[in-house]
Amino acid sequence: MDSSSLFGILIASLLINNILLIRFIALCSFFGVSNQMETSIGMGMAVIFVMMMASAVSWLIYYFLLVPFDLVYLRTASFILTIAALVQLEEMYLKKYVPTLYRAMGIYLPLITTNCAVLAVAFLNIDYNYNFLQSMVYTFGVSAGYTLAIILFAGIRERVALAPVPKALQGYPIAFFTASLMSLAFLGFKGLFGL
Repeated sequence: MDSSSLFGILIASLLINNILLIRFIALCSFFGVSNQMETSIGMGMAVIFVMMMASAVSWLIYYFLLVPFDLVYLRTASFILTIAALVQLEEMYLKKYVPTLYRAMGIYLPLITTNCAVLAVAFLNIDYNYNFLQSMVYTFGVSAGYTLAIILFAGIRERVALAPVPKALQGYPIAFFTASLMSLAFLGFKGLFGL
């Protein structure tokens, strides 16, 4: 395996097939947490941590427990339990050491447990037949792409909140217009590097 294939996996997962703006997975947290830049950064970091840990543990469980014992049909349940446990650990850590971020994220922190992007990445790593290193590069690219998209979106939403937006478009309508324009911008990455 060469570094160019790892670079291709990273760029493809970060920009070309962005989990939020191209695949449209995990939109509830994308719209719910992106009102403020600080909260979006915190959510992005939390997703990076949970996604990396969940993918690593899920990959190991799949290849060293489920496949050898012919229990592949349990992958959904085992991946969900893995993700739920990791989110609980992260929630306890934030509550104790970063209480302002814990309060700012509110209900969305426990929602990482049900964030379909985290589960999707665990499945995609298996479905793409990635080895462990490729899985970690792919997962980092997806989670960094999530973080990039939510931070860009939060910055735009903060600016739009100060703009003279017609009353009928204020709130979620203008947010959906903004997200659709961002999606079109990310669609421009298709064909980049011949990927």
